Amino acid sequence: MNEKQNPWKVLDSEVKYENNWIEVVHQNVINPSGGKGIYGTVNFKNIAVGIIPIDENDNTWLVGQYRFPLNEYSWEIPEGGCPNGEEVLETAKRELKEETGLIAKVWTLISKLHTSNSVCNEVAYIFLAENLIQSECQPEETEQLQVKKISLKEAINMVLEDKITDSMSVAGILKVARLKGL
Repeated sequence: MNEKQNPWKVLDSEVKYENNWIEVVHQNVINPSGGKGIYGTVNFKNIAVGIIPIDENDNTWLVGQYRFPLNEYSWEIPEGGCPNGEEVLETAKRELKEETGLIAKVWTLISKLHTSNSVCNEVAYIFLAENLIQSECQPEETEQLQVKKISLKEAINMVLEDKITDSMSVAGILKVARLKGL
């Protein structure tokens, strides 16, 4: 199998739905075994950005909010969408301040991931934010957020106990735990 050659052939493609954040595309395809089929994809118009702020005592901040698509409350790392033309680091800085009121002096890109690559093209970048200064939160009008400061060990336990299920949060928290030797 050639890793660089796409075994799928697209016969035709049609955008079925589109808004400011996503487009849903229906495609008629020839699959890798040569059979005709269909494929639906969700294409994201923004890049996902997540931040794991860590202070000098290995504490982090989580953001809780009700997630409409899940119909449930979710604890997660500060996250947001990077619009076209903006640098992902600038988005990370803005989102951290908006959601937690934190400003970080030291930033490290720790992960690039695809959030659900069987149905969407969403790419996410996760940053470690350190050397923190507290200021005022500035959430967007669509966000009704609860912010809590907890130890990184407690955040790891929340992941292991499925109390944090957001894919970017799980991946980012476990990556930081590994980097910190926890």
